Amino acid sequence: MAVASVFKGSHLPVVVSTREFTVAQRVLMMGDSVLFTGLSKPECMEIASSARSRTFACDELMYSEGDPAQNMVQIYTGSAKISRLSPNGNEVILWMAGPGDPVGVLADSLTHSYTCSARAMEQSTALVWEYTRLQTVLVKYPRIGRNFGQILSTRLSDLQERFCEVSTEQVAKRLAFALLRLLKQVGKPAHGGIEISLTREELAQMTGTTLFTISRVLSRWGEEGSVLPRREAIVVLDVDLLAKKCRVGGLGIGKQKQPRESVPHVSRLKPGKSRAKIVHEPSHTIQ
Repeated sequence: MAVASVFKGSHLPVVVSTREFTVAQRVLMMGDSVLFTGLSKPECMEIASSARSRTFACDELMYSEGDPAQNMVQIYTGSAKISRLSPNGNEVILWMAGPGDPVGVLADSLTHSYTCSARAMEQSTALVWEYTRLQTVLVKYPRIGRNFGQILSTRLSDLQERFCEVSTEQVAKRLAFALLRLLKQVGKPAHGGIEISLTREELAQMTGTTLFTISRVLSRWGEEGSVLPRREAIVVLDVDLLAKKCRVGGLGIGKQKQPRESVPHVSRLKPGKSRAKIVHEPSHTIQ
């Protein structure tokens, strides 16, 4: 019988079967999810009975942006990237989901479509609830609805933090913040460190910069020994050094001061003056 190992934070690996899970096994799969916090075991047994297990192949879509919301998925093993398409067709990665994370969570599934897409980054096992059946569970157990709200609030807060980083921080610091988040979400022990299975292009999408800039920063960090850049992954070798970059900022992109772009500032007109004085003031660094 085929087996797979699950790595979840500091927990020891758990061996699970890849066949269809029993209700008791589904309850164990629900244990790491914030969605079911505060529910008793009998309540979880009832909720688990309305779910089905599913294995997603690497690169398989779990759901697509714009489609009617039909299912909520809770990842048990593996990972998924949650993304949206910009008006010009470029993919923007919003966040990564790992073991225990629910995806496809909506405030109102009856009248909404998916606002983003979820794609498996590796072979992933998950529990799937149809929203038509989940509505009955939500009415009977309102605690799940409150947990829904907590999850959405946490994700909004995370997106707000990242927006501030993109607006105010240089690329090296944004990348360090992103890698530290990803360590907790989808990191796996490998090659003497913790591996994050994302390409340089995907990291560029998450941090609002270019592939060239990400490659340049990672190359320098690789020379100093804090990370090990691989073809389609990054291995973090020194978490403390990476965290230091978040505090100090600007490390890993060379010692030369980055150029700043000036924007015109129009002063107020004084009485009797017919023209405004143009003064150039430095704006935030543009990467």
